[in-house]
Amino acid sequence: MPAMNRRVALHLITGLAVALVLAAAVTPAVLAASPQDPAGPGEKPSHFTRLWDLDEENRRDRFAFTPYRSNYILVFSTNSSPNIEVFRDVDPGRTLMKSETAFQLSIKAKLWQDVLGRKMDLWLGYTQMSFWQLYNVAESSPFRETDHEPELILNIRTRFRFMGLAGRFVQIGLNHQSNGLAQPLSRNWNRVVASVGLERGPLSFLVTGWVRVFYNPEANENPGISRYLGYGQVQAYYFLRRHRFGIKLRDNLNFRFNRAALQADWSFPLFAQVGALVQCYFGYGESLLDFDHRVSRIGVGIVLADWY
Repeated sequence: MPAMNRRVALHLITGLAVALVLAAAVTPAVLAASPQDPAGPGEKPSHFTRLWDLDEENRRDRFAFTPYRSNYILVFSTNSSPNIEVFRDVDPGRTLMKSETAFQLSIKAKLWQDVLGRKMDLWLGYTQMSFWQLYNVAESSPFRETDHEPELILNIRTRFRFMGLAGRFVQIGLNHQSNGLAQPLSRNWNRVVASVGLERGPLSFLVTGWVRVFYNPEANENPGISRYLGYGQVQAYYFLRRHRFGIKLRDNLNFRFNRAALQADWSFPLFAQVGALVQCYFGYGESLLDFDHRVSRIGVGIVLADWY
């Protein structure tokens, strides 16, 4: 077997092993995958129950696209330190404004319900994050960066308790992320990802770990990306009436070369299923092009309010 193929196989096996360990380490009962407790009469199902169709009594068995991550547009956002250096070799005369528009589109579809007769479903997800220099009229309002993120997710429905939290699911998936650009601006990576969904009342936690796979260190387009983005993150939502408060924390856990990121959101109702959104981001990895550049951003806009 050629060295390249052996290396790819080794990364894949290592990635799957780490993902399985992350998925199983919470409790031996996780992979037993018992059905979820149905919501009581008049009680609204939990956030994760609605998001991943976990209710055994009212499951959708037809193919349909549904929201995945948040779908929003920051009509106005300001970044205190735009990453102009990355464009110097390609377009020396290019300018970047601190003010821009950012938006995220994210959908998923269930491909296979109750895989092999088990308490697990196979999903296809797609997320697109774009940064648009809308107010840079002098340069025809170009898109600065667009990241594409398709993924295949095996969602295992679970029923366990961990530190007072209800374990809703364990996920194992294969994730690809790319900005679709040519060299020297091309950025992409592949990961095996494992997640655990935990809830208690109006509080939802998503704990995620990953390992990079399918790459050649000798032809690496973004060396050091794991040093900056680490190997996992924690995301939490708190729902208060029709308001949603969110936080996402990522850290590489390297105390000599510490790189971290913090994103905070506040969403509240405007009309129908549309909410207002205030979002702050501080740290590394907001986009693939900026994985090694520290960003300080605050923005306001609207979000698809799928939580009420």
